[in-house]
Amino acid sequence: MKSPAKHDKPDNANGEQATLRAALYLRVSTGRQAESDLSIPDQRRQAMNFCAARGWQVVIEFVDAGLSGTDDKRPELQRLLDMATSGGAPFDVVIVHSFSRFARDHFALEYHVRRLRKAGVRLVSITQDLGDDPMSVMVRQVFALFDEYQSKENAKHVLRAMQENARQGFWNGAAAPYGYAIIAAEQRGSKTKKRLAIDPVEAEIVRLMFRLLAEGDGINGPLGVKAATSWLNERGHRTRRGARWGIGQLHKLLTSPTYKGEYRFNRKVWKTKEDKPETEQVAVPVDPIIEPALFDAVQARLKARNPKTTPPRVVTGPILLTGIATCASCGGGMTLRTGKSGRYRYYTCGTCAQQGKTACKGRAIPMDKLDTLVTERLGETLFTPERVRTILGGLLERQASRSEDHTHRMTALQNKVADTESRLSRLYQAIENGIADFSDPTLKDRLATLKADRDQAKASLDRAFAELRPETRITEEKITAFASLMRENVTNGPIPFRRAYLRAVIDQIEVDDTEIRIRGRKSILERLVMGGGAAPEGVPSFVRKWRTGGDSNFYAETTSLLANAPRTQKPP
Repeated sequence: MKSPAKHDKPDNANGEQATLRAALYLRVSTGRQAESDLSIPDQRRQAMNFCAARGWQVVIEFVDAGLSGTDDKRPELQRLLDMATSGGAPFDVVIVHSFSRFARDHFALEYHVRRLRKAGVRLVSITQDLGDDPMSVMVRQVFALFDEYQSKENAKHVLRAMQENARQGFWNGAAAPYGYAIIAAEQRGSKTKKRLAIDPVEAEIVRLMFRLLAEGDGINGPLGVKAATSWLNERGHRTRRGARWGIGQLHKLLTSPTYKGEYRFNRKVWKTKEDKPETEQVAVPVDPIIEPALFDAVQARLKARNPKTTPPRVVTGPILLTGIATCASCGGGMTLRTGKSGRYRYYTCGTCAQQGKTACKGRAIPMDKLDTLVTERLGETLFTPERVRTILGGLLERQASRSEDHTHRMTALQNKVADTESRLSRLYQAIENGIADFSDPTLKDRLATLKADRDQAKASLDRAFAELRPETRITEEKITAFASLMRENVTNGPIPFRRAYLRAVIDQIEVDDTEIRIRGRKSILERLVMGGGAAPEGVPSFVRKWRTGGDSNFYAETTSLLANAPRTQKPP
């Protein structure tokens, strides 16, 4: 009597050989292999021939195209495992070209092989056909170790080549960030080297997003990420794929340093998303879409609006200088303390109050006195047309350079509009001449896409023209109106209202024994003048050490505490 093959089922009740039901698992690890359709058909052909030679019936097929085998987070693999282990599996064997197609991690391979075996399902390799005896198990494990080692070596060499490609300024990624397009830079043999180039239409949308957070929409003050997302969606702005913008998606775009020309390749570990050491990262030069000053201002604003950074008491509390008044000795915040009777209120060093004089000698000043000194000093010296004009002395030169940049942007946008109009015209002409059939759904989709591209390019061109209008530039009238508005708003009205205006223009009030120093940023002052005044919401920065580089982009006011009468009562 002939003995059954090692993978065949035993005879059934009628003495006939049972036919095994086979499931095919096919995988390629790169998108290029999946799209070129080379590896998957070859694996399928060999697997079908393998099953036909043994009389096995192929009942189902699982395909993971363009997915790595170094982990098991593959949708079709998980579907296969779920069907095999949930009871009553519709197949008896799983056919793979090699064990590396199933997994390139020796632990994952052995773990899933044992799971399948418990469910009565075997994993069979076409090129590594092994049994279930101890020797075969050991050989399979050795194969798995070699596969894992080879995978890591390949990854190491590929990464080294990609890093060198990035060092030369070429693009490694598959999809360009929104606002950029991938263009062919040069040809090296059969390989085309690519770079990132600014997409004129999408770049205008990116600039609009940053302006919404930094300046607002011309009607309201600066918007938060959520409000900006709603604003974009309500006005029909869509992602590259035609979807609505999401809050997380917009936040990721606004915080990407690529837009100020600082793209870094190999920045994160792809599995854990943790930052790699800077020595392993490669800086790739990219044309910036956003000016560094504007980008940094938006980052500061995002941090300021984070509840983890700005305590609620700073926004809603009854104290005018909460969150911006600091102790000159230790840098700690000045907090409110009251006398025993509750009649006298003081700003005191929070570090000294919490940790004692060993941490900081501390200082205290009556709350009304400090509030009056700050608001009067700002009204008399900072919020005057002459002082604002002096601080923004170099602005006209910068406006001239921006005009030149706008000219290049508008030229690119005009070319984009002309290109889409030309394509539409050729398509219409083909329809009129009977060359193209208008009833073809593909043609209708193409027409709709071209019309959308044209309308988007025209809208971006209109916004670029609008930025050159006189009302979008700083003028003497704007400076005078801004100074008058700010003098009024920081001295009159409810405390939360006055505090919002103060925080919109002031970064820090440093309190020393004999004087106070008021500091802010020119970029913020410039934005507020452009907008006609501060919007009473939020703050531009909560980071006390904001001027770490010692740059000159700031203004400072100093006033003496000795000018007023000395304190008559000490805090408790």
